[in-house]
Amino acid sequence: MCGICGEFRFDSGAPDLALTHRMMTRLERRGPDHGGSFSDGPVALGHRRLAIIDLSEHANQPMVDQELGLALVFNGTIYNFPALRSELQDRGYHFFSTGDSEVILKAYAEWGDACVERLHGMFAFAVWDMRKQRLLLGRDRMGIKPLYYTFNNKRLRFASNVQALLSAGDIDTSIDPIGLHHQLTLHAVIPAPHTILNGVKKMRPAHSLCFKADGSCHEQAYWHLNATRPDKNMDEQDWVNAIHDSLKSAVEKRKTIADVPVGVLLSGGLDSCLLVGLLAEAGVGNLKTFTVGFEDQPEEKGNEFEFSDQVVEKFGTEHHKFFIRNDKVLDYLPDAVDVMAEPMVGQDAVAFYMLSEQVSKEVKVVQSGQGADEVFAGYFWYPQMHEAVGENELDRFASRYFDRDHEEYLQTVAKQFHGDDHTGKLIAKLLAEGNADEYLDKVLRLDVTTLIVDDPVKRVDNMTMAWGLEARVPFLDHELVELAASMPPEMKIQSHGKHVLKKIARGLIPDPVIDRPKAYFPVPALKYVRGEFLEFMREILHSDSARQRGLFQPAYVEKLLAEPEKYHTRLQGSKLWHLALLEMWLQRNVDGAV
Repeated sequence: MCGICGEFRFDSGAPDLALTHRMMTRLERRGPDHGGSFSDGPVALGHRRLAIIDLSEHANQPMVDQELGLALVFNGTIYNFPALRSELQDRGYHFFSTGDSEVILKAYAEWGDACVERLHGMFAFAVWDMRKQRLLLGRDRMGIKPLYYTFNNKRLRFASNVQALLSAGDIDTSIDPIGLHHQLTLHAVIPAPHTILNGVKKMRPAHSLCFKADGSCHEQAYWHLNATRPDKNMDEQDWVNAIHDSLKSAVEKRKTIADVPVGVLLSGGLDSCLLVGLLAEAGVGNLKTFTVGFEDQPEEKGNEFEFSDQVVEKFGTEHHKFFIRNDKVLDYLPDAVDVMAEPMVGQDAVAFYMLSEQVSKEVKVVQSGQGADEVFAGYFWYPQMHEAVGENELDRFASRYFDRDHEEYLQTVAKQFHGDDHTGKLIAKLLAEGNADEYLDKVLRLDVTTLIVDDPVKRVDNMTMAWGLEARVPFLDHELVELAASMPPEMKIQSHGKHVLKKIARGLIPDPVIDRPKAYFPVPALKYVRGEFLEFMREILHSDSARQRGLFQPAYVEKLLAEPEKYHTRLQGSKLWHLALLEMWLQRNVDGAV
């Protein structure tokens, strides 16, 4: 796991190596173990390494194969690299390292741009072809690894986070009105290629981008998720067995493909507890687990220790439990915002940030349960959408999911940002795509391929990598996702959601974990805004920077400040927090970089 960056000049100029090193500095937290750079004519590449597989210097990057005329920077993990390596050796390729990075180089040499189709894992990479003078960028199917870029007729720059790009300068940092609409409507999800800034784009998941020396660019999709029933008939037990086998395989791969110990983030919910159970079922011993909890609010508990403790007792894990006071949340919040590649309003972002600091002192790799709710319909709004027959597809989704309808959005932002209902148009388009049997199939495919990429997948990547910690998400193994997408909705929404996972878990993990009501990673202080948290947000939204930016309508801001606990989104997020976080992110990450 690492941070990558680079520049490709189209104007006959040479890349600025000092600029590359500035970008690398902003990626150092993602890769504290080694830094390296490479230049060749119009291209410069930078890399910060977190050593997970092949800990030797032979696996340092940028990785250059002079015989093949190729150079690589890569962030991620390729879980099928041993099989690919063996196949490539059979085809005559010789390897100088034992890790997964070099496999990508040889795969490109053998299969060209189609090499991405062969890779099973999470990845963002750039391959420079010295002979053809072309640069290939690739991103994994589920968008687990990030890749941002800025592109004009003179140059391309790319990096693992927006901060690295901004450190290089010469970027349009004005607000993208489409990105802003998504930000305030889809709880901070801005689907690729947009971001909140006009001058920064991000790669789409399951795509490659090829840039040539004349500045031309070709984008290619290499994977699509089919959400239709399989040809063969399968009863409930068939589905349980198939999902069990696929999930167990995904968990085992993410445990064994590493040359360092792998722990588990144990929230106390079904998903992470099931990961521990499956690892135990596979015979893994001496497992390290980690849990974090916060202070209660009158409306909501701040921890799930009573459930995680039962799993720890059952499986005898080496457990690390952290309790965090609310005042510590406020102390850590600015630092957490500083490492957000994009503004994120998820209440658990700061929780993951604080937990990751502690976990990184014990291990370099953890498995986490993100994705299970989206793949297996664990949230309360999925049954509501499924049952809402008679409504058009967009209304059926928007009325149960959007943070703000378009009318309220117009009341929220300054008039210069008024325009079309960008979010409504995008969601309607994505729901209308083919290869899905039922409405819920369409919703879950939309969530898994688009929305989850930026919430919570991006959140987990950013918060863990800020402490040099790699998070692996077996529920987003693309083969498991493909199998689940073909499963009838009833196998998901029964049992108040995640029916098939609960069937797998029964008898494996304690019943109270399975039978408990659905809960969310609790950080109550960012949901029930009061006291010092309210004053903190008031100061941000009343600051000179906020007034000069003029992003929000003052009347709307004052309405939220007057009664913050009255205004929650359909998914129970604080609308005030949404505004304060966006403004805070812009102040800390953009204003100082301009």
